[in-house]
Amino acid sequence: MDDRKIELDAGKAPVTVDAVPPAEVGVKARRKSLLREYAEAIAIAVLLALVIRTLVVQAFTIPSGSMMDTLLVGDYILVNKFLYGAEIPLTDLRLPGLRDPARGDIIVFKYPQDEKRDFIKRIVGMPGDQVVIRGHQVFVNGTRLIEPYVKADASLPASAQPGYCGYAYGCEPTKVPADSYFVMGDNRDNSQDSRYWGFVKRDKIKGKSFLIYWSWDGDRHWLRWWRLGKYGFGDPPTFARR
Repeated sequence: MDDRKIELDAGKAPVTVDAVPPAEVGVKARRKSLLREYAEAIAIAVLLALVIRTLVVQAFTIPSGSMMDTLLVGDYILVNKFLYGAEIPLTDLRLPGLRDPARGDIIVFKYPQDEKRDFIKRIVGMPGDQVVIRGHQVFVNGTRLIEPYVKADASLPASAQPGYCGYAYGCEPTKVPADSYFVMGDNRDNSQDSRYWGFVKRDKIKGKSFLIYWSWDGDRHWLRWWRLGKYGFGDPPTFARR
């Protein structure tokens, strides 16, 4: 170590202190600078992740079979939140969206009976539409909706027979309120949806699902690699010709 001293004039009595070697000062400065860079990088990454998750895109897992065969249990999906206008945290405000929800969109929303839970269904009825359900068939404004994505059980239960309807909504002509949507699961015999609890309000919709980025079969314990990157989830429904 360098034994040089620096002499300071403090009145009559000289005081001496050890001189800090320039090399040691440089090492300490570099350490502080490096730690600061790491801290700033981590803080920026966390902030960006929060902003993206809140306003742009969010990942969800499919826990049930209500959207089979479009979405399977164990699918991991991405949901576009800015398409409809993301909700600003801690407020009732929303950012401007690119477009409104459309018929056929698969949406994630706050479950009307428990907003702490997120549900995923497909939009069938738009604001102002009149919806009637007969078995597995949906009629909108008097016209049958053609839905190639619907999964129907071959052995129909009594509640699914065309002559019987035990739902709370849709058995009789049901008008969808303004700023609300009638949603249903693709697996019509295994879905708790608007037929049972009513409509989804516009401001409760979180976003539109658009991509499967991971898919794990929990029963067979293997990766469903053929589902990775699946985008869009098929064609929207169309109306039958009268």
